[in-house]
Amino acid sequence: MTTETAGRRARRPSGGAGSLLEVAVGEFITRGYDATSMEDLSRAAGITKSSFYHHFAGKEALLRAALERALGGLFGLLDEPGATTGTPLARLRHIVGGQVALLQRDLPYVTLLLRVRGNTESERWALERRRAFDAQIAALVREAVEAGEIRQGVEPALAARLLSGLVNSVVEWYRPGRPGAATLPEDVTRAVFEGILPADGAGRISR
Repeated sequence: MTTETAGRRARRPSGGAGSLLEVAVGEFITRGYDATSMEDLSRAAGITKSSFYHHFAGKEALLRAALERALGGLFGLLDEPGATTGTPLARLRHIVGGQVALLQRDLPYVTLLLRVRGNTESERWALERRRAFDAQIAALVREAVEAGEIRQGVEPALAARLLSGLVNSVVEWYRPGRPGAATLPEDVTRAVFEGILPADGAGRISR
């Protein structure tokens, strides 16, 4: 099943702003933002364009609302107790697990966020916010290195990009209801921080 199919699953129009936003996100994922017209959106929602404009000023407003939802969830993770207390490594683990859980909960919105390329004002804003998030993760990695929880020599900015890339790749294959979905945040976190190779009796990673 493709991410386009996942986008279409978000469409459950009932006339309210929330359901219309779901329709728009599904269309943006399926068609691409630039190729989607207000006619396409109103047809998918089963309402007139004027009814759509009653809730949103236009296509850019819909995109902005969708990106705000995804980024709001992402930055909200940084304010959770698990991300603000404890050792740097424990906080990193909490954030990574939270990112996976957010992706599961808001799959279409996160998918759309990961597809923006900076072609509009809202897309450029979203990219800047993603860079700001990565910078905070890089700072946390640096703390973990200084605390001896991550080996010396790890480049914090590179590690932050790798962590984001690993988590974001889940968008490409995760689908709601698939086996293992309930434990996916914990499973991904364990793979990231404990690896996939078995440890020997002394606690060292076998090679």
